[in-house]
Amino acid sequence: MSRYLLAIDQGTTSSRAIVFDETGVQVSVAQEEFHQYFPKDGWVEHDALEIWLSSLVVCRGALEKAGISANEIAGIGITNQRETTVIWDRKTGEPIHHAIVWQDRRTASLCTKLKQDGYEPMVVERTGLLIDPYFSATKIAWLLDNVEGARRRAEQGELAFGTIDSWLLWNLTKGQSHHTDATNASRTALFNIHSQNWDEELLTLFRVPRALLPDVLDCADDYGEADAEWLGAPIPVAGIAGDQHAALIGQACFEPGLAKSTYGTGCFVMLNTGDQALRSENRLLTTMAYRLDGKPCYAVEGSIFVAGAAMQWLRDGLKLISHASESTEHAEAVGVDNSVYLVPAFTGLGAPHWDPNARGAILGLTRDTGIAEIVTAGLQSVCYQTKDLVRAIRNDGARLESLRVDGGMVVNDWVMQFLSDILNVPVDRPRVTETTALGAAYLAGLQVGVFEDLEQIADMWECERRFRPAMKPALRESLYAGWLDAVERVCNN
Repeated sequence: MSRYLLAIDQGTTSSRAIVFDETGVQVSVAQEEFHQYFPKDGWVEHDALEIWLSSLVVCRGALEKAGISANEIAGIGITNQRETTVIWDRKTGEPIHHAIVWQDRRTASLCTKLKQDGYEPMVVERTGLLIDPYFSATKIAWLLDNVEGARRRAEQGELAFGTIDSWLLWNLTKGQSHHTDATNASRTALFNIHSQNWDEELLTLFRVPRALLPDVLDCADDYGEADAEWLGAPIPVAGIAGDQHAALIGQACFEPGLAKSTYGTGCFVMLNTGDQALRSENRLLTTMAYRLDGKPCYAVEGSIFVAGAAMQWLRDGLKLISHASESTEHAEAVGVDNSVYLVPAFTGLGAPHWDPNARGAILGLTRDTGIAEIVTAGLQSVCYQTKDLVRAIRNDGARLESLRVDGGMVVNDWVMQFLSDILNVPVDRPRVTETTALGAAYLAGLQVGVFEDLEQIADMWECERRFRPAMKPALRESLYAGWLDAVERVCNN
């Protein structure tokens, strides 16, 4: 029996493919960045065809690096940037427009009107989400209203909508499978997380034809087969989950109360709440953690739009550093007691502020402020934003005794120690930090029989290092008070 698993991790700035063995150990990885398009202030787009082709290239590359053939892959798992919206022609497979990325804010005015008209309580009750440009529903409506003929073609069943998982699945199966999983569906603002169905009243509210939508399956399920043309042999596509949900699974947060925080382009804290869909009173999201064997597991989530992207901006936009690794040297020189604050509200602020009109700022500048202070402020901004979320989780009555972390930024010991200090909780970094891809591999492995159950997966999780808080309370409070003041200055609410 084939014991390798191939995970496609399609992110906001790059596509990756990772081969894992049956013990969850990474065998090989291939990665390719792709273009970002910013047509107007607050607009963010991707070329969906470029995403598909880059995903195919890295899949082939990962197999080649591993020295294995497609016949040795038991199953494919897909994890993806969520909410990003693609609409394509069912016959030709051609997208009707660039993909509208989750960060995009072009529908802010529509969202404001819907909230003013009193629809947000209904949306929150059914989806666990706020009305915000972040989610797919208003992006779909924008495409149907702004691409000539799109609404008519959608109503006639000629077009298909998908988040990136559905788009990749469609292409892998050569149009044979138009499906998504419950986690990605739960991020559209069209899916009722209680009834586990597309909601007719929400479809009417957002003016989305039912004919556009994919069928919703469990996270570990039969999604069809990747065509033999792509990788050399047919391979079952057996698992799908949005990136943050996949990271929760990769971190083995299967018990209520376990939480993880992922640091990629954005930052996302997710706390497992079990079979209870807890409604936040502090502007966090209620969402699917995962769905297996038809049984939903829920979570509360806080979403930060800009984390690693802030460092990317300091590198590529301001050119203050040439590589992200240089940031540690700057931070060690400045120290934690930095009076400069960078609020990276480049595309608005996410939870718990939810201000789509906020814009970024650097505050606290003095004549002796230099590159090191600004770079350090960029690193610290990620930790401060995480504290905003953890504080909201605690105000909702949830206990958070420690935090499991993953993503590209967690290799930075300085940031992880500052995170532990500012949160005042232990921060656990796992042996495998590519937990998003690992979670997708676990799901595929569950479906095809490589793994027996969640208990087996939980036993495979290992902590590589625990960071413990060591900061004096007075300094912690002073630093965070400065952050809150900086955020208040950029908010428009």
